[in-house]
Amino acid sequence: MDFALSEEQLMMRDTVRKFVEKEIKPYVEELDEKEEYPWDIMKKIYEQGFTNLNIPEAYGGSGIDALTALIITEEIARGCAAVATSSSCNSLATYPILLGGNEEQKQRFLRPIAEEGKYASFCLTEPGAGSDVAGIATIARKSGNKYIINGRKQFITSANVANFLTVFCRTGEEKGHKSISAIVVERNTPGVSIGRKEKKMGLRASTTCEVIFEDVAVSTENLLSEEGAGFRLSMETLDKARPTTGAMALGVAQAALEASVNYARERVQFGKPIAQQQAVQMMLADMGMKVETARLLVYKVGYLMANGLPFTKESAMSKCYAADIAMEVTTDAVQIFGGYGYTRDYPVEKYMRDAKIMQIYEGTNQIQRIVIAKELLR
Repeated sequence: MDFALSEEQLMMRDTVRKFVEKEIKPYVEELDEKEEYPWDIMKKIYEQGFTNLNIPEAYGGSGIDALTALIITEEIARGCAAVATSSSCNSLATYPILLGGNEEQKQRFLRPIAEEGKYASFCLTEPGAGSDVAGIATIARKSGNKYIINGRKQFITSANVANFLTVFCRTGEEKGHKSISAIVVERNTPGVSIGRKEKKMGLRASTTCEVIFEDVAVSTENLLSEEGAGFRLSMETLDKARPTTGAMALGVAQAALEASVNYARERVQFGKPIAQQQAVQMMLADMGMKVETARLLVYKVGYLMANGLPFTKESAMSKCYAADIAMEVTTDAVQIFGGYGYTRDYPVEKYMRDAKIMQIYEGTNQIQRIVIAKELLR
């Protein structure tokens, strides 16, 4: 077994790390306070080629392998999880196109995203349907060569800046997974409006909004695969996207560990740095072990994906485990910082706020455990 990264992967990691130190970390506090989409940073990330990591070269993408993509995501999240969420949003929205789109659709939707810096959003969750994907109520009724879409989506990342929306809706009257379809909708289509922008605990520089569809007419040529294929496309998409969440959680946990180590060296109590206190050393050791095991699991999924091997179980494991570890490690980081860790003068309170969502989005960690159990019992 070879655990070494390739020379190209090491170079890419170092390049991204330098970029993050210069272009992201100095502005993290400001981004968190303003709660605005980081337009300038996102433009620079696009120019550097650190986004759209899943799009093949045939459609204008970089064609980068899955493991390298996870390494890039980890490094960006190490600087700011909100920026990492914004920069990975296109991948989530374009997976259904890659999985179910025909050649014309791939050229029409993917090229503007990869070559022109357009944005896309994945519109699955609704006010009454989160983990229960089969319960979505947004409906698309066929009328000639159009679909007329009505409904409401909630917690949609980057919806207010997206050019394209990958919308999951019912194309049949009956509820259930067999009637769910996926349709690509341009956001400037009449009838599409952006509702409430959520004010969140964490990821404040990543915008999260409602999307409202009122008699939105979309060509039937925008249907991905066929009617009724939406549930399968959403599940396959989440399979591929969950390791990205794992990588983001890993980046947050790594940042919290580094901050804790540095603080423990500097903070003096009882006449010596707290790093010399055995109680603190035990905490740091546990944090280090947890981060490293999370990294091994996340990287293994990248290896499996890059080599065309089955990865459903490991995908759920990587997201679930890394997210849980991020929450544990950031909580311990706040404890090591003590009262200062509870203030916004130090970064660990933000790490803790950002870590919590990792256990919730892209499928809650409870759902991940169901997926894992099904794979074990299969």
